[in-house]
Amino acid sequence: MIDALEQFAPLPLQESYDNAGLQVGLTEAEISGALLCLDVTEAVVDEAVQKGCNLIVAHHPLIFRKLAHVSDGSYVERAVIKAIKNDVVIVAMHTNMDNALDGVNFKMAEKMGLADLQPLQGPVVDGKWCGVVGTLPAPMPAEAFIRMLKERFGVASVRANELLRREVCHVALCGGAGSFMLADALRAGADAFVTGEMGYHEFFGHEQHIQICVIGHYESEQYTTEIFRDIISRECPEVKTCIAETQTNPIVYL
Repeated sequence: MIDALEQFAPLPLQESYDNAGLQVGLTEAEISGALLCLDVTEAVVDEAVQKGCNLIVAHHPLIFRKLAHVSDGSYVERAVIKAIKNDVVIVAMHTNMDNALDGVNFKMAEKMGLADLQPLQGPVVDGKWCGVVGTLPAPMPAEAFIRMLKERFGVASVRANELLRREVCHVALCGGAGSFMLADALRAGADAFVTGEMGYHEFFGHEQHIQICVIGHYESEQYTTEIFRDIISRECPEVKTCIAETQTNPIVYL
């Protein structure tokens, strides 16, 4: 089953800083069920055990940086210990899934109803789709477009720059921390750019050039679990899959 996930989003597609792939456990274990999530926490491991799943497929790696030791000093170390004690395998599909054809950015585009998708950085190199640009079913006023984002992604608020005084038709997007692709969105002639994170100073200077819409890192990537589910259901239909119910977004809106 892990092979099926990696055929869809090969590990060589991950960025050099990443740590996608096997995180914890033995790949030869017989799979009793797969819990699908964005982040791995102790509570997620508990949920996997409670639901009889001995495999967790996550988007974000639990082990992102080298662990100097494994004790009870951090939530990462505690989650590793709990997974090992309960014979739970943890696999992460991170920037390889971000960059894959039909991966994270395509799922975001699907939720917005975008068509005619093209790579945001021009011709695809080494199979990497680092962001996409597409067309809405019909042009929308900027305020209506932002309302649509709030509804489709279930967000409490959207951080945006000055409302565009022309309609939004062509939309560029990059899930997660995708602000580095704003320049590509401008070069592509997009009316709007949707991403998960952007710094304060990056909003300056783009008034009436492009509608910036920042919906939150978790919110932009939350539907990645649907990609995992569809791959497993198609390639390994005998494996039980559960989308995690544990809320792992550390950011709250008050």
